Amino acid sequence: MNTDLYLVIGLCLTVLALPAVISAFRESRPPRLAGLMVLAGAVLIAVALNGKPGGYEVQDIPGAFHRVVIRTLQ
Repeated sequence: MNTDLYLVIGLCLTVLALPAVISAFRESRPPRLAGLMVLAGAVLIAVALNGKPGGYEVQDIPGAFHRVVIRTLQ
């Protein structure tokens, strides 16, 4: 179950960092914090993929989000 949490947090970090990366490149400044967010997200995704036997497939991602939300709300 921890791998689901790592996957969800990693995906959220990566998706939230993308607009900041695009904005930084557009304004000709280095994307330092956004780059760190993408790196942290990628590491969490890699840990989740390596930690779950058989890994994740694309169709497993909504189920992982669902399990994390349900576990968080309990």
